[in-house]
Amino acid sequence: MRKRQAKKRPLLPDPKFNDQLVTRFVNMMMWDGKKSVAFKIFYDAMEIVEEKKQDEEKTALEVWKDALSNVMPHVEVRSRRVGGATFQIPMQIRPDRKVSTAMKWLISFSRKRNEKAMAQKLAAEVLAAAKEEGAAVKRRVDTHKMAEANKAFSHFRF
Repeated sequence: MRKRQAKKRPLLPDPKFNDQLVTRFVNMMMWDGKKSVAFKIFYDAMEIVEEKKQDEEKTALEVWKDALSNVMPHVEVRSRRVGGATFQIPMQIRPDRKVSTAMKWLISFSRKRNEKAMAQKLAAEVLAAAKEEGAAVKRRVDTHKMAEANKAFSHFRF
């Protein structure tokens, strides 16, 4: 690369839970720079999770963090050309990429759900992911299966 790598900017923690991870999630969920709308959606979803959760000793934020860790992939396949053929090579994922991939999947699969409001969609997906079910967890399982199936090509690592 010609230019040096951009340095990471520190994120401000969110006002309600005082957590940087929440701010990162809200930033990914935000559309058209409307951060206050995104925060409202997230906080409404956390209230819905608080009402519907089965585990009484956990807070809604802990349920959300469990859901996030259940969606996080540990390995992924990357394409690499060797000779004339393209191989899918399984590779470990960097910790920051694990988190951002999990967030991206949670948000995208929440948007595809059938509930009315986005807060309800997000809450339903978080509750499903916390119980190791739902579309986002299925995506993680599929990613791991793909990496397992292509384990034979792992000696092509770059």
